[in-house]
Amino acid sequence: MTIARTALFSLLAMIPLAAGLVACSPLTAINAMSSGSASRVTPDIAYGPLPRQKLDVYAPKNHAGPVPVVVFFYGGNWVSGERKDYAFVGHALASRGYLAVIADYRLYPDVHYPEILQDAARAVAWASVEAGRYGGDTTHLFVMGHSAGAYNAAMVALDPGLLARHGMRPQDLSGWIGLAGPYDFLPIENPTTRPVFFFPETPASSQPINHVTADAPPALLIAPQPGKDKLVDPQRNTGGLATALRAQQRPVTEIYLDGVSHTTLVASLASPLRMLAPTLDRVSAFIDQLSRLPAAKEPQDTADAQQQRQNPGQAAANPAFNVKTPIR
Repeated sequence: MTIARTALFSLLAMIPLAAGLVACSPLTAINAMSSGSASRVTPDIAYGPLPRQKLDVYAPKNHAGPVPVVVFFYGGNWVSGERKDYAFVGHALASRGYLAVIADYRLYPDVHYPEILQDAARAVAWASVEAGRYGGDTTHLFVMGHSAGAYNAAMVALDPGLLARHGMRPQDLSGWIGLAGPYDFLPIENPTTRPVFFFPETPASSQPINHVTADAPPALLIAPQPGKDKLVDPQRNTGGLATALRAQQRPVTEIYLDGVSHTTLVASLASPLRMLAPTLDRVSAFIDQLSRLPAAKEPQDTADAQQQRQNPGQAAANPAFNVKTPIR
């Protein structure tokens, strides 16, 4: 039994109706145990005319003034997933003082690449215009995702054609965050994924690594330790994309976490599972640094790193930002 499952069932045993929760899906159980006391939820907001073009907004209850905005995309191999299953992500981000936007998007077989990405870009464009109505600061806009959702986030951040449809540029993003994302996965081995990308006729333009330029926004790339992720190779995808970004002198933080797998990496954002890995702490530090939040707790660091927070655009020149960190 994995560490994550052991922790999950131990926690379930401590709360009422544990037997009933064990019978539910893992995401349902995680949501049942996650506290939403720090967030105010506005559900079922349309960002487009189609049924899957809906999102939920999680606003922090106890933060005055506009707060950074984080648009999150979940995984599911582009064939499954529901935003309600990731309420724990919205609550986690809101608990740190961010306005979280959890968006659905169309899935295969209803659509293929690139329509899936067009939905992702549309949701980000909605946030850039509308998040202020819910307390968000749209001048500090981040996109984030896990697994297939990290691919969506990467493409929105790196392929300028996606946001251009909405009068935006990747430079309008303060940064982006990828958790165990596939960024360089040709030839496609997973038979479920192949038809999503028209394999074997998959275009090279479908790969985030092929869109890295000197204009890419700052990136935080988090993955399990190499060998711990059986679905997405951390070395090829996270490591390869980080190397490509550094080659363009772009700011990137590359972190490998022990004690988590491909799936439990995102689960570690939930309040009862944060003992698995400091995923939320790392995400918060990245957002706070680039948003220059005066109330954020900042680590002790060099004068150069402090100067970087005052001028995030210069982060690429600062080795404190371009780091590769294994955490055990």
